[in-house]
Amino acid sequence: MRNRGSSWRKAGFPLRLGGLMTAAVTVLGTGCEERDRLTFPTPSDGIGPVTTIDQPNGADTTVFPGADLFINGNTVDPDGVDTVYFFVIGGNQNFSPFSPQPTQTAVRFGLPLTTFGHSGETFQIQVYGVDVLGNRGGTSTRLIHIR
Repeated sequence: MRNRGSSWRKAGFPLRLGGLMTAAVTVLGTGCEERDRLTFPTPSDGIGPVTTIDQPNGADTTVFPGADLFINGNTVDPDGVDTVYFFVIGGNQNFSPFSPQPTQTAVRFGLPLTTFGHSGETFQIQVYGVDVLGNRGGTSTRLIHIR
């Protein structure tokens, strides 16, 4: 039996289905562009670096004036140590902050403290660190009495 009517509608996709297919191919084609990979930051422990002074090993030390006294220690943080700060209260000595490049999880430090000409004075040494996330650690201190 012969069909009568428009032949163009019977030959291909129906008009609605063809329009939907074109729209779907356009949307999928634009979604295949290269884009940034999703990354998730590692959670911080929220605690700043731990600073310890190894030398001198006592909280209160008495020395004779003369040669330089070395203050040695380290600052450790699993997030990475950004900066270590040094303060000397008493005397006229200053030390610049230390920023390791590249960032490290453990930083060793040594400060030469001049004792010559400071007989009868007391120095207080304060050292603390800040990690790469901005968390400030506790301060480690030493009192140095010069006879």
